[in-house]
Amino acid sequence: MTLNCNGKMLDLSKKKIMGIVNVSNDSFYDGGQYNSIDKVNSRINDLVSDGAEIIDIGAASSKPGSKLINAQEELNIISDYIIEISKNFRNIHLSIDTYNSNVAEFALTKGFSIINDISSGKYDLNMYNVIKEYNAGYVMMHMQGDPDNMQNNPEYDDVVESIISFFEGKMNELEVIGIRNVILDPGFGFGKTIKDNFKILKDLRLFQSFEKPLLVGLSRKSMIYKLLNITPAEALNGTTALNTIAIEKGADILRVHDANEASECIKLMENLN
Repeated sequence: MTLNCNGKMLDLSKKKIMGIVNVSNDSFYDGGQYNSIDKVNSRINDLVSDGAEIIDIGAASSKPGSKLINAQEELNIISDYIIEISKNFRNIHLSIDTYNSNVAEFALTKGFSIINDISSGKYDLNMYNVIKEYNAGYVMMHMQGDPDNMQNNPEYDDVVESIISFFEGKMNELEVIGIRNVILDPGFGFGKTIKDNFKILKDLRLFQSFEKPLLVGLSRKSMIYKLLNITPAEALNGTTALNTIAIEKGADILRVHDANEASECIKLMENLN
């Protein structure tokens, strides 16, 4: 499967690693660690050296309890980073983690190829217009509620059926508009209990019915560290274990903080299969 994302071809015939770069001071794991251009450049160099072929950069924290920020506030934080890394990393796919269409468009004009939108268009009605205009890759994620309340007792009759129904509605909507470069993200940890998250992982292959690439973001999340009674900093081993399961169950893209370990997972699973 190959997607043409803002003029750049994303070949998904092999599994891909999306490396996470958070410039927010409020990220649940690495907040404040990458708060300068030099630190971000170094971080991306390390991720690419370790096997990441997509870099996902964001300025707005979406951890449980976080508040939304407006487009201008987000641009004030991230615009210089977008300009800088667009010049320095032309040979990889750059993804902007945003729910604001103005931020998405700014990144796309600088050469970014993918928009990673936790809201699936919910927070900005112009997002779909921007995606279509630039023929961008679009990561569409499922989330129950909003970041500030999503973990306040989330409930489903069947979490997997609910996500499938959500994607069916969104895919029909995007098909009518003419947006086809869609990547699906079931949204681990976004309005789900630990039990919900493991059910999604167990039934991950059901999402292949959409015949769209599947992105999985499990890296150091609470379904690991809360279950094991450890901290996010101690959750790399658990992340590796669950990433291995995700690959076996059909994930096409692993969104991770630790690219080297994810790359090893993919190589080992390729040899197994």
